[in-house]
This record gives sequence, structure tokens and C-alpha cells, in this order.
Amino acid sequence: MSNGSTFPPPRRSRGTLLIVLAVVVAVGVGGWLVWRPPGGGRSPADATASGSPAPDTPGPGGGADDPAPSHGPHSLRGKTVLLDPGHNPHNRDHTREIARLVDIGNDRKECDTTGTATDDGYAEASFTLDVVRRARALLRAEGARVVLTQDGDRPYGPCVDGRAAAGNEVHADAAVSVHADGSAPGNRGFHVILPARVTAGAADTSRIVGPSRELGGRLADRFAAATGSARSNYIGHGTGLDTRSDLGGLNLSAVPKVFIECGNMRDPKDAAQLTDAQWREKAARGITEGITDFLTR
Repeated sequence: MSNGSTFPPPRRSRGTLLIVLAVVVAVGVGGWLVWRPPGGGRSPADATASGSPAPDTPGPGGGADDPAPSHGPHSLRGKTVLLDPGHNPHNRDHTREIARLVDIGNDRKECDTTGTATDDGYAEASFTLDVVRRARALLRAEGARVVLTQDGDRPYGPCVDGRAAAGNEVHADAAVSVHADGSAPGNRGFHVILPARVTAGAADTSRIVGPSRELGGRLADRFAAATGSARSNYIGHGTGLDTRSDLGGLNLSAVPKVFIECGNMRDPKDAAQLTDAQWREKAARGITEGITDFLTR
């Protein structure tokens, strides 16, 4: 029964207050931990706690939807690349030696040839050496071991069978022979030559046809992007790819290998590119990126 006065609210002890505060803090922290940024991404706390990057965070090669391999100073560490500069600037002084026939498995062909040249006399052999030297520097910067079949340091050649043997001996992970074509004016663009399936004599490309086609496709894509050049309008039906069984450098290769004809030296517009040092740097970059894509796939 009331005596006309009110009772004051019961006093909470200090211990009770501390317990309440602890519960409030715990709930608040728990709510922060389960919070997710808009769009469903993980919070920084989640990424740190798990020790792995958030799935939406792009890595060196791009985001989750970008499978492009990462290119960098060490992306090709442990890889060996053979670069084959087509022909030799000194071949013209050794026509008898390079005319001798060598066995390419399914035929016999000349040891080597002098190659073509622009109307102004810029030799294919000079072009290929320049591009290969540039590509070598770029590939080394990515950590690759780079082997050349010749560096202008031979009296002639090597012969086509020796060029294939060079890649086989070093167990190259990829090999690319660099050339420029000598077709008719009006024929423009680049194309990549792939090995056909050849099993004859010393030639057996059965194991390299598949990987060589992949190397060639990636090389064509990257070369087009880097140089702005179109794929050949006279070989490959617009694909920029051509398959051949008459090249000793491909027939005798035991490692993935392709040729690239970077343009037509006999066409004035293509020749203007091939003789431009800045364009040759782009060509070297395109070759390097194509090889890197293949080796880091």
C-alpha cells in the first residue's frame, strides 16, 4: 500500500554498469565486423584476417574477369627463348656455301638464302638482326634466358637445319624466327607461319604442332596490337596465320616454334614501316609480348 510518497528508482551497482557497457561494445564491434561494403565486396578487416586479397581486388594481371598473365621483371624467370634472325648480312658474300642442300626431313633445301630487301636496299638480314636484338633486351628484362642463332658474328648462315638444332639443344620453351617478306607491291601486312605435321626422316613435328599454333596465335594478336599493322591481305585469308611443311627451321624443331614475316619489304607502305626504327621497337615489343603470353599462360 502507498504512503503517498514515491520510491526512487533502484540504483545499479558499478559492476552491473560495466557488464552493460561490455555488451554494447561487443555488439557494436560484431556489427562492424559483419558489415560489407556496397556491392558485396569484402571489408579490409576480412582481407587482413584471412591473409588473402579480397576477390574483387585486381592483381598484377587484372581483375577476376581478366585472365591476362602478369608481365614484369621476373615473369619469364627460368624460361629459355630462342630467337632466330632470318638470314645473315654476310650471306651475300658466301653464295656457294649457302647454296648447298641440307636434309629437312621431307625434302632437301638450300642451307640458307640471302633474303630480300626494300627498293632502297635495306636488307632483310639487317632488319631481322635489329628487331631480334631489341626483343632480346626486352625478354631479358622479364627474366628470360635468350639464345640467338646468330648475332652477325658468323661468316654466313647458320643453315636451316642448324637453326632448328639450336633451339633443340637448349631445350627452348619457345622459338621464334624473325623475317620480312619479299612479295609483290600491294601485298601488305604480317603473317605468322606455323609448322605442319611432318613425320619424315629426321623431322617429327607431331608434338609441337599444337603448342606452336598457340604460340603463333598469341604472337599474331600481340604483334597486331603493338604495331598497328594489319594481318596479311595475301596469305592466311585474313587470319595472319599460315601453315607450311617446307621449312627446315620448323620441320626439324623439337620445341614450339613459329616464323613471323613482319611485313612486305617490296611494298612501299610496308617498307616505310620496316625501315623506321621506332616501328621496329614496336615490332620487338609485340614479339616479346606474344612470347610472354604463351610462356605465362
